[in-house]
Amino acid sequence: MATILLINGPNLNLLGIRETTIYGSLTLDNITQQVSELVTEQGHQLESYQSNHEGGIIDRIHQAREEGVAIILINPAGFTHTSVAIRDALLAVSIPFIEIHLSDPKTREKFRHVSYFSDIAVEVFSGQGPDSYINAAKTAIKRLNH
Repeated sequence: MATILLINGPNLNLLGIRETTIYGSLTLDNITQQVSELVTEQGHQLESYQSNHEGGIIDRIHQAREEGVAIILINPAGFTHTSVAIRDALLAVSIPFIEIHLSDPKTREKFRHVSYFSDIAVEVFSGQGPDSYINAAKTAIKRLNH
């Protein structure tokens, strides 16, 4: 059994009530539950973490290394376009990760077109709503089972 860590960045705790035309009506708990069920069915374990604070996310990434986390699923949210520090933390721990976005940042405001994570991610899932999470989890499971 491997551990998959799901990290969610700022404002994702407000899913289901914030900008539902962009992000949908499911809450973060709804999405996490779906991912957890999928991961558990495949014999693995899901840990989840959400923070509105860059330092908290960095600390959780560091902790993942100590815990032996096999792969990270991360929706950096607004930090996607700003956080060299989270990027550096992911590189430092050498845990493969998959970048996730509910919407497609490349179809939104110009400042959202740049990701500090995509070039070092194993894969990127965006623009698929909650299925971005499900497809990321399926990819993680496939990697773990090979």
